[in-house]
Amino acid sequence: MVEATRATLYGVSLGPGDPQLMTRRAHALLQRPGTLWTYPVRSTKSPSYAMAIAERAGLTPPLGHQPLLFPMTHDAQRLARHWLRAAQTVHEALQSGIDVMFLVEGDASTYATFGHLARTLQALQPDVSVEVVPGVTSFLAGCAQLRWPLAEQDDTVAVVPAAYGVGMVERLLDDFDTLVLMKVKPLLDDLIALLERRDLLTCSCFIEKAGAPEERVVHDLRTLKGTTVNYLSLLIVKNPQRQRGERIAGCKKKTAAGPNHPPGAR
Repeated sequence: MVEATRATLYGVSLGPGDPQLMTRRAHALLQRPGTLWTYPVRSTKSPSYAMAIAERAGLTPPLGHQPLLFPMTHDAQRLARHWLRAAQTVHEALQSGIDVMFLVEGDASTYATFGHLARTLQALQPDVSVEVVPGVTSFLAGCAQLRWPLAEQDDTVAVVPAAYGVGMVERLLDDFDTLVLMKVKPLLDDLIALLERRDLLTCSCFIEKAGAPEERVVHDLRTLKGTTVNYLSLLIVKNPQRQRGERIAGCKKKTAAGPNHPPGAR
């Protein structure tokens, strides 16, 4: 007797908004018959950004697709309750032999709700089958749109939520060539003031809903002062002023052979 294949939870990354940035793997999984689609929503009345990407790709959700509530709150107990409910919904489907597709905008391993869901599910069933399908992040799509390299050669990069505060951002500017500041909405005016003081406004760009039809790219950050921006917004900051220390090791080819390393020696 052949043992039945276990059902799997898939964290399906859809990219930041443009359906053409969805991977072939993600597209193929969402065309499988007999699966359950789930996706995060912030409230019972809010639409799903991830579902909108799938629909723009021409994909039709199966009957019975299930939104999972992940509220925007810092209340740890409340969050834990919702993660558990979501995990229980997924667990029930998996126990019935149904593969579950959890749709995620961007990349499922980068500031995504999928990690919370997978960990909570694994607490219910440690041997549960989980697969993460990687995707394009909003900041990679943003750099491509701007034609800015995220990093070159030995550049250092930091990707941080702006909620850690302007003080931390200023400290990071001393150590990183590129800063990606996620979720900048609450601190945008303060961040613009910092970048203006550090003479980095011309090296910075604001991107809202990267890759989506309503994408907005703003180079003159001063025009954003006092305005309200979308939650799905970020800043990319390049810092040509950063003072670099000496590299201890690297992959650059030496231009001249030292006394103990004649040409051709390895």
